[in-house]
Amino acid sequence: MSDDVLAHVLDSTNATVGGGSAAALAGAMAAGLAGMVARLSTGRGLGLSDERYSGIADETDELCRDLHSGARQDADAYGLIKDAYGLPREGEAAFAARQAAIESALEAAAAVPLDNAHRSFRVRELCALLSGSSNPAAGSDLAAATLLADAAVRGCLLNVDVNTAQLPDSPAAARLRREALAVAASHQRACAPAKETA
Repeated sequence: MSDDVLAHVLDSTNATVGGGSAAALAGAMAAGLAGMVARLSTGRGLGLSDERYSGIADETDELCRDLHSGARQDADAYGLIKDAYGLPREGEAAFAARQAAIESALEAAAAVPLDNAHRSFRVRELCALLSGSSNPAAGSDLAAATLLADAAVRGCLLNVDVNTAQLPDSPAAARLRREALAVAASHQRACAPAKETA
């Protein structure tokens, strides 16, 4: 299904994937663009060493693969939730089993976009590193990568929020919420305009 995730996102009649997969794909596109910019900046003396540009490109390639895969994982996690809600609820034992399956599925459905948020934020950090130290001819590509990475982080975190909101209080839910808040705070700091110095 990995190759079909984008097609499913673009198909308004398909409800097997949603915002979490779309956000992960945005992060993957951001990573691909950032890697391209890094490669177009080598050998030009633009502020970073060629080894650093190569390292950025290699890292963004890996992030792109992981985020593309993460889009599939997000769709799979949604499938777990659908399956869990479809379990029989008649009888005390069946009801308890269904509730446990729902909770487990919701935890998975929050953990996947949280991982994708981490990856997308790393892409955003690499975009910032390239800013002002990359090929100016690819400036619009880097700007698009930054915007996509920002959207990816926010979109992934929204999916964490919606799934953790349905979880009962537990150490696992608390950890997911705490980690999501940390990513959101780091992202907010990264997006804040630089303070002017007198």
